[in-house]
Amino acid sequence: MSLSDFIRGLPKAELHVHHVGSASPRIVSELAERHPGTVPSDLDALRSFYEFRDFAHFIEVYLAVVALIRTPDDIRYLTYEVAREMATEQQLRYAELTCTPYTSVRPHEEGVGMPIEAYSEAIEDARVAAERDFGLVLRWIYDIPGESGLPAADKTLEYAVQHPTEGLVGFGLGGPEIGVPRPQFQSHFEAARAAGLHSVPHAGETTGPGTVWDALRVLGAERIGHGTSAAQDPELLAHLAATGVPLEVCPSSNIATRAVATLDEHPLRAFRDAGVTVTVNSDDPPMFGTSLNREYEIAADLLGLDEVGLADLARTAVRVSFAPEDVKTRVLGEIDAYHRR
Repeated sequence: MSLSDFIRGLPKAELHVHHVGSASPRIVSELAERHPGTVPSDLDALRSFYEFRDFAHFIEVYLAVVALIRTPDDIRYLTYEVAREMATEQQLRYAELTCTPYTSVRPHEEGVGMPIEAYSEAIEDARVAAERDFGLVLRWIYDIPGESGLPAADKTLEYAVQHPTEGLVGFGLGGPEIGVPRPQFQSHFEAARAAGLHSVPHAGETTGPGTVWDALRVLGAERIGHGTSAAQDPELLAHLAATGVPLEVCPSSNIATRAVATLDEHPLRAFRDAGVTVTVNSDDPPMFGTSLNREYEIAADLLGLDEVGLADLARTAVRVSFAPEDVKTRVLGEIDAYHRR
C-alpha cells in the first residue's frame, strides 16, 4: 500500500478548520444559486475565484462566501454537507470547526441575517445529524473576526457565554493579524475561559513571534492557530516544547496566503526538531485547493514519515483535542486497529 493510500484510509481528527472555509465548490455553487450576486455558481468559475494573490485577497474572497450564508437553512445545509465530505472523503472521525457567528448574526440587527438562536439551532441540528449519519463528532470554536475589532469581540463573547450550544468547546480569534493586537482582547478571553471555554487564538501566521507570545501570556492560549513565525524565536520554541502547547500547522494555507514562500521553507521540520507538539490541518481546504489527506502527504514528505509516523501524527491530533474522553478512546482505538491491520 502506498503512503497516499494509507493516509486516505487513516481515521483522523482535525483541529484547525473553518466552518465557512470548508465549503467545497459544490456547496458554494448551491449557495450561490440560492443567492445570486458576487460569487459565481459555475464550478469552473469558482475555481478561478479561489486563486488568491495574498492574505488580504483571501479575506476578501472568504467574506464574499460568508455573505452567501443568509438563512438558518443555509447554515444547516453548509454544516451538514461539510460534515458529509469530511467523513466520506477524509475519514474524519472528529473535528473542531471554527465558526464565526458574528458575520451571520450581526446583519440581523440591520434587517438581514439571523438571530443567534436560529444560528445555534441550525449548527446543532446539523451536528447531531452528522454524528448519526456519518459517525463524525463535531465540536465548535467561536472565533472573533479580528478585523471587526472590539464590537465583534463583545458580540462573540455574548454569543458564546449567553447562548452556548452543547457542541461549543472553544473561543478563538481569527482574521488578519497585522494591525490587530492580541492584548486588546484579553478581557474577552478571560471571560470565555471563566465560562469553561478553551482558548485557541490564531497567532504568528502573518506577524512575528511577538504575536504568539501575546497569545500565550495575555490570552492564555492552550493551542496556537498556525504559529508559523514561532520558528524565528528559539526561546519561544523552547517554551512551546516545555509547556506542550500545540501548534495547529496548516502548510498549504501558509503557501496560498504567502505567509511562507515555499513548502521547502516551511518551519514544520523546525518545530518537530525543537520538540514542539504539532498537528497538521487544512484550514480552509477547498479555498486552498487542498484536503486533510493532502496535508498529511505534505507532512510525510517534510518530516520523512512512514506509516508509523503518520499514525502517530493522527493520534496527536486526537490527544490534544477537546473531544470527550470516550470519543478520544474510541478514535485512538480505530487508529490503532487500522495501523495493525
